[in-house]
Amino acid sequence: MTDKTDVWQGTLALMVLKTLEAMGPQHGYGIARRIEQTSGDLLSINYGTLYPALLKLEQEGYVSSEWGTSDNNRKAKYYKLTRAGRRQLERQTREWEQTTAILARFFTPAKQSS
Repeated sequence: MTDKTDVWQGTLALMVLKTLEAMGPQHGYGIARRIEQTSGDLLSINYGTLYPALLKLEQEGYVSSEWGTSDNNRKAKYYKLTRAGRRQLERQTREWEQTTAILARFFTPAKQSS
């Protein structure tokens, strides 16, 4: 059995935005569980990291929030993606794809010219 790992630096915001795009409005626990499930339960979301990230995304205008009632009838803050958040998600996705393509070059042996 593999131990869960923490989320990599700089990727939590991207995962939160992508989760909200895919799932619609969610409360923090729902976002965390979805990220963990999507990772095949290989990632562990630290709530002490998630909530400050959500606050930062809200301050930047990428998500908005409002209070609602959860499935178990408790008061919960629901977060949703804003128009600016959709644009940021597109931008971060392109940057991530470019970064992973560059890194992939280091793991794929270059073909030697003969």
